[in-house]
Amino acid sequence: MTDPLAPVLAALGRAGRPSSDYDLNPETILPEGRKLRAAGVLVAFDASGPEPLLYLTKRSSHLRHHPGQIAFPGGKVDPDDDGPIGAALRESYEEIGLDPANVEVLGTLEPHETVTSFQVTPVLARIKAPFTPRPEAGEVAEVFTVPLSHISDLANYRVESRRWRGARRYYFVAPYGPYYIWGATARMLRALADGMAG
Repeated sequence: MTDPLAPVLAALGRAGRPSSDYDLNPETILPEGRKLRAAGVLVAFDASGPEPLLYLTKRSSHLRHHPGQIAFPGGKVDPDDDGPIGAALRESYEEIGLDPANVEVLGTLEPHETVTSFQVTPVLARIKAPFTPRPEAGEVAEVFTVPLSHISDLANYRVESRRWRGARRYYFVAPYGPYYIWGATARMLRALADGMAG
């Protein structure tokens, strides 16, 4: 029987390249000697049903940073974390109630640099048993799932733009139903989709 996450495992076996929020904005001049803070996000799939489902969050609308945006569970690496993987597992437990004991880490993608000076490592994982998400009060407005077929289809990604800090900034979007997946989250998913496409 074929592993339903076989395309994800195949993507991990292919050499990728680091991505960034600047990929579509090559004219951006980055400051010399900039310091990036390490972070990890969990790209977690439940493969127990007819089709693998990816868990994403919608951030609370009153947060100071990225209010209302779609994001992976995760966050910055704390001193006590075991690197980006440890941070992704810890934050996923805090944000959506996913017990690290219920997670099989499959591997990591190349890191992604954000405009907020984070170097984010996507940690791909399988959720071992179905669980009931518990959104973190005040930080996570909603937890929802997206089918693997949606994020693996390159046709579902497009480039949009808006004015930002006096210039036009381009970014990927991959909308799903009422959810506007864009920015760093869409870029990391696009990198995964590229890997799955071979």
